[in-house]
Amino acid sequence: MSKIDPELKKKLLKESQAPFNGLRRILWIAFSGSAFLGLLIMFFKMSSGSALQQNNLLIQLGACILFPSLLFLIGKKID
Repeated sequence: MSKIDPELKKKLLKESQAPFNGLRRILWIAFSGSAFLGLLIMFFKMSSGSALQQNNLLIQLGACILFPSLLFLIGKKID
């Protein structure tokens, strides 16, 4: 007979199947924040009249879409 609480056992089993979900969530939050901050800075540069390369803007927009999407998908997997 196991003396481990069933809730704790479920939690430990879930953690052993995907051990770095918490770390991934923190990284996606940090990357999302960085992407949105970079996009905000780019918009301020554009509003001041400075010329920006279109490729850089597209990369920044892609990051602003990708990282929150990954955060959302991982959140769905964890729950």
